[in-house]
Amino acid sequence: MILQAASAALGRLFTPEFRAVFFKTLGLTILALIGLWFAIGGLFDVLALPTLQELMPDLPGWAAWFGVAATFVAGLMLALGLGLLIAPVTAIIAGFFLDDVAEIVEREDYPQDAPGKALPLMTAAIVSAKFLGLVLLGNLLALLLLLVPGVNLIAFFVVNGYLLGREFFEFAAMRFRSEADAKALRRRNAGTVFGAGLLIAAVLSVPIVNLLAPLFAAAMMVHLHKLVSIRENGPAAAVARAS
Repeated sequence: MILQAASAALGRLFTPEFRAVFFKTLGLTILALIGLWFAIGGLFDVLALPTLQELMPDLPGWAAWFGVAATFVAGLMLALGLGLLIAPVTAIIAGFFLDDVAEIVEREDYPQDAPGKALPLMTAAIVSAKFLGLVLLGNLLALLLLLVPGVNLIAFFVVNGYLLGREFFEFAAMRFRSEADAKALRRRNAGTVFGAGLLIAAVLSVPIVNLLAPLFAAAMMVHLHKLVSIRENGPAAAVARAS
């Protein structure tokens, strides 16, 4: 079921509808990072530079080059930092478009089924924040374990596989079920959901490709929820109207 759901998600990933959502997400991410760049740069100019000038007022003229070099190094470090933030920022912004992804999959791949209901705005915001937290937590854990050969890689996939699988499956299920029912369904199919989460973690571990991780995960879990529902309750479950 995992491979079937992943294959179906990949087949939908580069369609015009998905590309529109991705470019919208990427555009907002770039705007957010540009805003962050200018905000941090402005704070550095306003707070750090005057402090340095007060601490070293009597340095010779040639020493001003140290200030230029410090500004350059700070800018370079900021650029690298923002590069590392691309995936997490994309994740939190994409969280607000997961329902759009689910609606596309449900409409195009399951036209005979009743559509799910979009999550309330507050719930969608919580899902988005959770995904950001999971991305940061998983990568931080992996970084902390870098000195333990082999363990960091295992930790990255185990932690992200479990957490990402849980959150994205419950997101897809809650479009058709109550939160309690979605959690119960996930627990009954814990191994399948974890395996799907490992696949999401694998996508998340590849630079650049990880920008597509939220959209891929949402699409795959919509398919997986359909397949799991059919396995548990028969084909009638797939066409049951969202309550």
